[in-house]
Amino acid sequence: MIRRKQTLAAAVVVSAALALTACGGEAPTSDLSSVKIMAPFLEAQPPTADGAVQKKLEELTGKDVNITWTPNASYEDKMNITLASSDIPHVLVVQGKTPGFVKNAEAGAFWDLTDKLKDYPNLNTTFPEVQQNASVNGKVYGVYRGRNPIRAAVMFRQDWLDKLGLKAPETTEDLYKVAKAFTEQDPDGNGQNDTYGITIPKWGGLGTNSPYDLIETWYGAGNRWAERDGKLVPSFETDEFLEANRFIKKMVDEKLINPDFATFDSTKWNEPFFNGKGGIIIDVDSRASVLINLFKQANPNDFQNKVGFVGSLKGPDGELHAHPTDGYSGFLAIPKSSVKTEADLKNVLTFLDKLNSKEVAILMNNGIEGVNFNVEGGLAATIKPETPEGKAVNTDIKSFAQLGTNVTGNNFYPVKQASEYEQKVFDDRVAVMAEDLKSAVYNPAAAFVSPTYVAKGAQLDNIVADARIKYLAGQSDEQGLKDAIKLWNTSGGDKVKEEINKLWQDNKK
Repeated sequence: MIRRKQTLAAAVVVSAALALTACGGEAPTSDLSSVKIMAPFLEAQPPTADGAVQKKLEELTGKDVNITWTPNASYEDKMNITLASSDIPHVLVVQGKTPGFVKNAEAGAFWDLTDKLKDYPNLNTTFPEVQQNASVNGKVYGVYRGRNPIRAAVMFRQDWLDKLGLKAPETTEDLYKVAKAFTEQDPDGNGQNDTYGITIPKWGGLGTNSPYDLIETWYGAGNRWAERDGKLVPSFETDEFLEANRFIKKMVDEKLINPDFATFDSTKWNEPFFNGKGGIIIDVDSRASVLINLFKQANPNDFQNKVGFVGSLKGPDGELHAHPTDGYSGFLAIPKSSVKTEADLKNVLTFLDKLNSKEVAILMNNGIEGVNFNVEGGLAATIKPETPEGKAVNTDIKSFAQLGTNVTGNNFYPVKQASEYEQKVFDDRVAVMAEDLKSAVYNPAAAFVSPTYVAKGAQLDNIVADARIKYLAGQSDEQGLKDAIKLWNTSGGDKVKEEINKLWQDNKK
């Protein structure tokens, strides 16, 4: 499989070179009345070309839209095959900075949009840090698909907190105190020593927004990379990284964290919280609503005081270092072999600008007003009972949302929640995440593609990730963790740092 992907990637680079040679002379301008798109779908079946959502999309954009929907599981392979063919779409959903895409982009297969998006109001991002993250070594080769960058939260059993007379944690030290109380002070009142403060599932990878990553950022270790003495270094080379893991290990040693954290099935993560065995989950803020719904299903009359939440926590330095994701999930790229002229490029960008307008954003995220939702107080209220037409729209928009970019923020309606309490929780989550965004610590190396890291990154990171878990589990000491970091460097990490720092410095010029 690896050899096949490398062959495909090489074929695409050759194809890109041929395409560039072919368009050395300016091709006649076409009006591009029909726009061809390739995109993934995650549902059992893709939308149909004559569906209500597509018809409305064509009406709003003024274009015939021809979408090749491809199953998500095989999307990357199909994308590489398509790029090496003679039938290339005008707009391509690219799911990430894969080696193949980076090679093709830098070989000139896609339009460089770095200085072009500012001319289109719906594509001129209000999140420049995210656009930088989505770039390839500082160059923008697509309109990124925005995702909420701030999602980190601490969920806790509010009823336990109230029973023990505690306040919601604001700092990492508060987290320790609450976890200790949840473990030792019988918060469920059954007279037995059968609860623990924090539940963590098997989730050891570096830079995966795991509970470990979040706590390290809160401690001031940075987010994957950090600037120290005028250079970028991996977060695990900072003093704060070691301090954060000493803190986590202290909680493990005191049995404030489930002892099977290295093997606990992530699909069962909610169970200890719901069943009264674990009191805290550190994860994305949307899990708060999932947990509330579990209690609601169990007892619709008693679910409103079970789940509390806060956002990122202040570290030992008293500062808030909020942990963001990179803020995007792939992008919409424009191949040069199908969009040959600047005039055609403007035509496609005008289409993408309309695709990110408020009207189309509502269509692709909420659906069709009066069919599957109505607007109530600025919220999208789902129409119930669901009609066959409403069901078809609801199904289709789950796929059409893959074309949404939201680079100027979410232009669609928030979904109205099922009860006043759930609406308040949702509104509070939005407010907390917006406040934490002011203190976001982005990964300063997110834009840069190190060739050595592309080739060896997974192996390198496993060295430190495995050592971190072994240290926390008591299978090695701190020196073992430090030795693993040295091994990361001597196994190729030094070269990664050299390449990342050169790209970082070059990008400043």
